[in-house]
Amino acid sequence: MGVQKRTRKFAQVKRLIGQRDSRLKKNQAKGEIEGKKKAKGDEIVREIPQVSSSLFFQYNTALIPPYSVLVDTNFLSHSVQHKLELLKTMMDCLYAKCIPIITDCVMAELEKMGQKYRIALQIARDERWERLRCDHKGVYADDCIVDRVMKHKIYIVATNDRDLKRRIRKIPGVPIMSVARGKYVIERLPDAPEK
Repeated sequence: MGVQKRTRKFAQVKRLIGQRDSRLKKNQAKGEIEGKKKAKGDEIVREIPQVSSSLFFQYNTALIPPYSVLVDTNFLSHSVQHKLELLKTMMDCLYAKCIPIITDCVMAELEKMGQKYRIALQIARDERWERLRCDHKGVYADDCIVDRVMKHKIYIVATNDRDLKRRIRKIPGVPIMSVARGKYVIERLPDAPEK
């Protein structure tokens, strides 16, 4: 006859409740809080933000030459690094007259950066560029530019800052200019020539 194999008996171990089990009191309290948050999120939105009348789907009809270009500190410093002349290179990129616009926040940011960015500051102080006064508190240029673009969609934003680009891409009808491969490139301008 042979030796009979012994089979292990499963489910003989004492069962424990897991830390994430919904039967525990602390997890029940969490479930109630999350339920309340979901209920708040399902409320009907009564106010819808007004869309600019110049937008035709994603096409912004307010953007016509001469283009107003809001310049960021990052863009100016990259232009200096690549030895690009601001106005001439902008006009080569857009094939039209451009008006570089520098806000007070951008100037303040450049002044804070110190000696390393003195050439970019010199370029920004040029009388040929238009200056925009800022009436808000603080000198964070990214917020200033985003607010200005949200209010008036008549600007092209010139920046190399990734976070600012990401924020501006969420706003429909606002093209972004940046420095790449020794020249300026534009994205989201409908009439822009292909590379």
